[in-house]
Formats: sequence, structure tokens, C-alpha cells
Amino acid sequence: MGLGTKIRLSRLFSHPSGHLFGGAVDHFVGYGNVREGGLADLPGALKRVMAGEPDYISIQPGAARHLWPAYAGKAALVIQAGCFTPDDRIRQLIATPEDAVRYGADALAVAIPVRGNTEGDYIRWLTDTVNAAARFEMPVVAHVYPRDYSNGGKIVFTPDEIAYAVRIGFETGVDVIKVGYTGDFDSFQETVATCPVPIVIAGGPKTENLLGALTQTADALRAGAKGAVVGRNLWGHGDTTMAARAFKLVIHGGMAPQEALAAAGG
Repeated sequence: MGLGTKIRLSRLFSHPSGHLFGGAVDHFVGYGNVREGGLADLPGALKRVMAGEPDYISIQPGAARHLWPAYAGKAALVIQAGCFTPDDRIRQLIATPEDAVRYGADALAVAIPVRGNTEGDYIRWLTDTVNAAARFEMPVVAHVYPRDYSNGGKIVFTPDEIAYAVRIGFETGVDVIKVGYTGDFDSFQETVATCPVPIVIAGGPKTENLLGALTQTADALRAGAKGAVVGRNLWGHGDTTMAARAFKLVIHGGMAPQEALAAAGG
């Protein structure tokens, strides 16, 4: 790992806790109906997430171009290159490491689904991106989502599938891996312990309430995760800024979920 990569990664993991709290507003075409839900007003959603002072934001390149100038220097910027729909109707890489350099980003994220007939193409996304990123010392963050193609491409979080997703991530050479939490402490701890790069958890699966999301985050941290990058469980529970503050208290403050929720005003 070269100096440039180390410096950029240090910006992602800049908090003294050694953990990372990221906000994800990078759902794009995979989000579905853009008139409903927490990202219907994308500029407003980003504003509310940033008010909670995350360490970084993961966002699509076009949205970053229009929205990020107001927040430059207030958090690390991660450009999301992966773009796909559950049925693979759309599956494209929409940004390169060079694009990330031009945007002033600290890392390039590549979201991929695994399993199914198109898995090889997605794995090639990662390997090609890692190889291209090396020229620019640009870290690559893999967002890896196992899917059940017998159930409409639904993302699954079983221990075996999450372990497989993590293995895909580090064997393709990425610098950070984002996966869902299994809900099973022992299996997740085992997966983290055998992975040579930092693992952060995705905010999903979406929980019924914010306390549930904070609880699974706290459990993942105890199992060895280095933080969380949260989307739906951040802007999908009503008060986005309050939710962000609660996540920060759990991730950086080591606070118990119920106490963090109360301290954040929930």
C-alpha cells in the first residue's frame, strides 16, 4: 500500500475511536420510486445527514458534482461507481478511479451483488477497478451484497453468504469491505477475524425501528467491525439528523444503543 492510499484511508478512519461512521446517499436507480421515501428530496436528505456530522458520505458522481461543493472539507467524499437494479436490467460502472481523483474524493466505492449468472461480471468490476485505482493510489471500498435469485434478487444476510461476500472483497484486493450484519454474533466475529482488511457494516437490513438498527451496529462493533456506512436506517426512520447523532454515539462513543438514542433526542 502506497503513501497516497494510506493518507486517503486515514481520512476515512480519522476519528480517534479508530472507527468509521459513513452516510450512504448513493442508491440511484436501485432505489426505485424517487418520489417516495427518505431520498425523494436528495439535496434535503444530504443536508440532514451532514447535520449529524458523519466521517464520510458515499454518493453517486453526478449528485456529488451538483451537491458536494457546499460540504467540501466537512467530511470525506467517497464516489460510488456501482450502479445496478435487482433484476440486472441496469448494471454499469459509472465512475473510474480517475473520476474520483478529479472529484477530489478520498475513495472510490464499488457496489456489487454476488451470486447468480452475472456474478462474474460484477467480480470483474472489482478487480478491474482495483487495478486501475493503484495508479492513482485511490482506495477502493467494496459494497458486496449476496442476492437470492429465487426470491427476486433479494439481498440476504445469512452467515455463509456474508462470509462469501467478504471473501470476494478481499480476494479482489479492495481496501475496505462493506457488508450486511448477519445477526449472528459468533459467525460474524469469525468472518471479521479471518479478513485481512477492515470490515464495516451496511446499515441494512432495514429495521422496524432505529433502536434495532443501533443494536445491530453495536453488536457488529463488538464482533470486530470497524464501523458502519448507513443508508436506509439513517434516512428511513424519520429524523435523519437525530439518527445520525445516535449512530455516532454508538460507533465513536461506545455508548449502549438505548442510551445513545436518548442522548440524541430520540
